[in-house]
Amino acid sequence: MSGSLEGLKVLDLSRFIAGPMCAMQLADMGADVVKVERKGKGEDTRQNKPQLNDQSLYFMSFNRNKRSLELDFRSEEGQAQLRELISKADVLIENFRPGTMEKMGCSWETLHQLNPRLIMVRISGFGQDGPLAQRPCFDAIAQAMSGIMSITGQQDGPPTMAGTFMVDYASALYATIGTLGALNVRHATGRGQLVEASLLESAISMLISAIPEQAQLGRTMDRVGNLDRYSAPVNCYQAADGRWVYLSAGTDALFQRLIGAMARQDLLEDARFNNYHARLSNNAAIDAVVAEWVAQRDADEVVNLMDKAGVPCSAVANIADVLENPQLKARNQLVDIEHPTAGTYTTHGITVRLSDTPGAIRRAPPVLGAHTEEVLAEWCGSKAHPRSQ
Repeated sequence: MSGSLEGLKVLDLSRFIAGPMCAMQLADMGADVVKVERKGKGEDTRQNKPQLNDQSLYFMSFNRNKRSLELDFRSEEGQAQLRELISKADVLIENFRPGTMEKMGCSWETLHQLNPRLIMVRISGFGQDGPLAQRPCFDAIAQAMSGIMSITGQQDGPPTMAGTFMVDYASALYATIGTLGALNVRHATGRGQLVEASLLESAISMLISAIPEQAQLGRTMDRVGNLDRYSAPVNCYQAADGRWVYLSAGTDALFQRLIGAMARQDLLEDARFNNYHARLSNNAAIDAVVAEWVAQRDADEVVNLMDKAGVPCSAVANIADVLENPQLKARNQLVDIEHPTAGTYTTHGITVRLSDTPGAIRRAPPVLGAHTEEVLAEWCGSKAHPRSQ
């Protein structure tokens, strides 16, 4: 096998990030993923900027290793053709607003009867039921509603969203995990099942201890900037050359290594700093000591000293720095893909490694509808319906 999911047939009806990324994870592991898109227009994110030769880099980031099939979802013929494709599929991924699949005659009950082996993956903002099920949702909405935004940012600043779509990514990974779990059950029973993931539920899973702190201790978690809530000294410090380094020395063992590198053994004689709990209670004081020390040295010097001492530390990289990261290059995490229209572009590599059945990038993100006739011939033994050509 060239991939751990080779032979698996996946229909990807999803849009934006969470669904397409889930499908891409399966595709990277060898599944045959067919992206079903609206006839003539395709997924909305094909229009997103930035673009490379009129191809959206946003779209291309979540849709490699897939084939594209155009379909008129609104016509009865298109919906019938969709059900025929579903009857041949192992996995169906969708992230429409709850109720949309039902309007197309593709409820879980209908599809399960049509194809008992089908695993249907439904990704939504709030789940398929409940009082908010019909409310629209994007990543930032889930960050706001879950409390993530309230605990992110500087202490004296406003609630802040993460710099990337972290809830969408988490939802995609939960959906992928659920899919793999359902496949394992199907090996034993022969029956598929419904898999659900939602943005809000994925978001609250990342709240660390905030939920029990509030429920049991009556303590509301708030923003701490770049500090660590649970140990000190940990922060982002500005060096003498204006660059920033992030340094983490919160355990007793790491703190001893840090003060050795700083030549400040006297700090262990200070009752405020000589153990984990004392440092956490006096976080501002020890943080100021480290900040002053870092401010007297260039960032590279700080990083080198910490590396020698065995203290986790890194200069804060910008994206240009990331493209030159030797570790990422050595691990093939920065790869070039040749796209038929956009040309060559650089993107992230295969993230999960399997020793015997490694994933691979076999296809560039597809041009809209490029594989319609090919997929219909392979999956259904037929040519494209006149309305989908």
